[in-house]
Amino acid sequence: MTAYIRRAAALSLVLLVALLANAARVQVLQADRLDGNPANRRTVLSRYAEPRGDILVEGRPVTGSKDTGQLLRYERTYTDGPLYAPVTGHTSQTYGTTLVEDAEDAVLSGTSPRLSPLPPWSGLAPGRRPGGRVATTIRSALQQAAYRGLAGRRGAVVALEPSSGRVLALVSSPSYDPGVLSGTGSEVATAWARLNTAPDRPMLNRALRETYPPGSTFKIVTAAAALDARVVTDVHAPTDTPDPYPLPGTRTLLPNEANGCADASLAYAIRWSCNTVLARLGVEVGQSRLLRTARAFGFNDPDLRIPSRVARSHIDTDMSPDRLALSAIGQYDTRATPLQMAMVASAVAGDGELARPYLVESTATAGGGLVGRTPRRTYARAMEPSTARRLRELMVDVVERGSGSNAGIEGAEVGGKTGTAQHGMGNQGTPYAWFIGWARAAGAARPAVAVAVVVEDAAARREEISGGGSAAPIARSVMEAALVPDRGP
Repeated sequence: MTAYIRRAAALSLVLLVALLANAARVQVLQADRLDGNPANRRTVLSRYAEPRGDILVEGRPVTGSKDTGQLLRYERTYTDGPLYAPVTGHTSQTYGTTLVEDAEDAVLSGTSPRLSPLPPWSGLAPGRRPGGRVATTIRSALQQAAYRGLAGRRGAVVALEPSSGRVLALVSSPSYDPGVLSGTGSEVATAWARLNTAPDRPMLNRALRETYPPGSTFKIVTAAAALDARVVTDVHAPTDTPDPYPLPGTRTLLPNEANGCADASLAYAIRWSCNTVLARLGVEVGQSRLLRTARAFGFNDPDLRIPSRVARSHIDTDMSPDRLALSAIGQYDTRATPLQMAMVASAVAGDGELARPYLVESTATAGGGLVGRTPRRTYARAMEPSTARRLRELMVDVVERGSGSNAGIEGAEVGGKTGTAQHGMGNQGTPYAWFIGWARAAGAARPAVAVAVVVEDAAARREEISGGGSAAPIARSVMEAALVPDRGP
């Protein structure tokens, strides 16, 4: 009998060890895989069982949560959804998260260990906490000015604070209401299908995710490279450039839209946007030096985040001289996001130092306890301070005496550069209208804002499209809003 009892006890012990081993396997080794299994509803139910934390603009929430009483209890709501959609993105129970909702999901959903009052390694406060808050750098007045200025036309506006890199406005048009995607069911599926098949692509964030030929706004990059390399030492001296300019190694003649560009100085070429002068300077500067300058401004950087991902702006790294000439005036294969071109204007306004752009000011617990704050960081030294000062003078001349007069603000110093970028097969597409610039209030020590505007106005007559006519007035309204003192929430 004793032997049978021993055998039964031994078998029970083996089964107990096997049970414990299996529990350890399931709870430790397979935990991540089981949590991520689409058939596991517990994670999804837990995610929407509590209100999500809010995204703030100037201390005020532009998001919220609605108790639906359903199994997935809380749905995301949005205040002024189309206005702030390019900033917030969406949180959908069906289609996931985008933009800040995605980049800061751990804080907003309450899963970030940083929200715990106890150290994450203590093991005493596991699980989900109340969703935290994410404060953005956006200023409402600038956001509204940009949104009104685009008036539903396809395009984008980005405004930066040159001294810090804060993103003050981020608008993509046309926009959409992210609230229509928050829940589940046929209405959400219909809205998703409608938005994704709309010809104007309202869910495309044109400010961050679309790249355009920057056209003549890229001439600021070429001029910076020429001045830094001492290819140009006197901006008012003739450049010995013919009009039209034969592209090197070809029989193709590059024309100008403006008059008086033959043998024009760099100052005149920037003021009236002479293609020939800047194309020739690009060739003289050379590929390696032009690429080095463009990279310092942010071109060809695949890892830029604000914290949302930014599409890579592009300039070719292996060009024949004729293609180099076209790239130097923002054509050929050169492409840039509106954020990238705002960075170009910001570097000029910032004495050549480019502050890394960022959209999230700080994160906090639901009770307001600070979790993290984004520090100011330098992205690169884009040009010498003396070059930046000279370019500011040339950009002021564009607004006061040249093609950018529609951006002028009485009582303020405004610098800018217009652009009309050709695109499409044989350049037959409707041109894109660009304006980049910056503004400084009278008596201020430094510029308050740098801005980039691009307008894709397919309904406009081709001959009526220009950066000075279509984009500059929008930039002016945004810069005017930036010059009004920020009084806080």
